[in-house]
Amino acid sequence: MIFDLDGTLVDSNDAHAAAFVEAFGEFGFHIGFESVRRLIGMGADKLIARLIGRSDEAIAERKKALFMARHLPRVRPFPRVESLLHELACTGVKLAVASSAAKDELDALLELTHASVCFAQIVGADDAARSKPDPDIVRAALDKLALPAEQCAMVGDTPYDASAARRAGLAFVGVRCGGWLDADLQPAIGVYDDPADLLDGLDSLVKGRGSARQIPS
Repeated sequence: MIFDLDGTLVDSNDAHAAAFVEAFGEFGFHIGFESVRRLIGMGADKLIARLIGRSDEAIAERKKALFMARHLPRVRPFPRVESLLHELACTGVKLAVASSAAKDELDALLELTHASVCFAQIVGADDAARSKPDPDIVRAALDKLALPAEQCAMVGDTPYDASAARRAGLAFVGVRCGGWLDADLQPAIGVYDDPADLLDGLDSLVKGRGSARQIPS
């Protein structure tokens, strides 16, 4: 099972959006919070290009610095994330993270879950040429897991995760805690409120009841 991180395991989407707004403002771009928020889940390169018409590494680096210094200290994991990951690992499901974050940011966010040891593989921006919603990061996770796509599923909170999973050939499991509606998280074999809800429905999901795809344990 391949997990997105931001908005899926940790409640960080609003914090990322706020850091982007601050960074844009420092470079003379006055962009509203909601305009940024709906693009969180894309790689920073794509988000910046969508909003100002070009990629800008300086803005991306400043945003990361602002996020790490001002916003990360207030980010928390969603309830029962640690229990969910330990439960999956204990049943023999191989776990990976596939995130558009750079390694330092990724490591700091994973530490918040108190369960990074559960992940067999951790894949970030440095492992793929293109960020989400391109499927490169998800495919890199598959390669590191040494598993075919049909034996895996991805859990994510945005339409960009759903698109990356679909393009990589994976079944997708959506979570609403990132702020998106069920209709945005399609196609999916299931949509859950948050990691706690997913944990409660894990038996049905892992055994593949009600779906055409199965996740091996």
